[in-house]
Amino acid sequence: MKEMVKGTDSDAFVELLYSGYKNHSLVRKYKSELHQFAKLRNAIVHERVNADYYIAEPHIEVVERIEEICKEFEKPQTALSIATSPVFYYYEDAYLKDVLKVINKFDFTRFPVYDKDDKYVALLTSTEIIQWMAKHFSDSVVHFEDVRVKELLTKGKNYFVTFVDEDASLYHIEELFERYHTRGKKLQAVIITETGDRHGKPIGVITPWDLLDSDPED
Repeated sequence: MKEMVKGTDSDAFVELLYSGYKNHSLVRKYKSELHQFAKLRNAIVHERVNADYYIAEPHIEVVERIEEICKEFEKPQTALSIATSPVFYYYEDAYLKDVLKVINKFDFTRFPVYDKDDKYVALLTSTEIIQWMAKHFSDSVVHFEDVRVKELLTKGKNYFVTFVDEDASLYHIEELFERYHTRGKKLQAVIITETGDRHGKPIGVITPWDLLDSDPED
């Protein structure tokens, strides 16, 4: 926890716990249990009656639980474990009809878009596709046989998207979404690339719905 919680010079466990609670979802997840364990530790170390008599001692179940939590701190669940993968991404000149085939088959709603130089351009969402169709609806028919992805991208509209590397933890992703939320911004997607480079090939995408489905509090 000392390595995780920055901005404090204290090694006191409870101080680290309450400092980390503010900024780290992993600490928040186990705050109550960790606080109880800290009380148990203090009772064992500082409140024994004599050298051979302790007023409290941990049950084997408590020790095993502490070890479980310790393992999660040492090696937390990765973001890739809940990410949509592989990622369907498109170039600006790709056809809308190909995107629709993927939506129909997989129910995906967000697609990274790249230019001819493999640089990230924008995020295409199902909302934009529907809005485009509504705008071009005529005589109960929408003609999109030759429509390209770049025609669907709304000029001046930039969705909030961020990038992380393949080793990012699930809890880091939670913190990113929460950080944007506290700033009054909606993070639409976290795109995972090998090194976290925004122009790297996407190997996973996480949306707010993915976090809900993962149900990390259970």
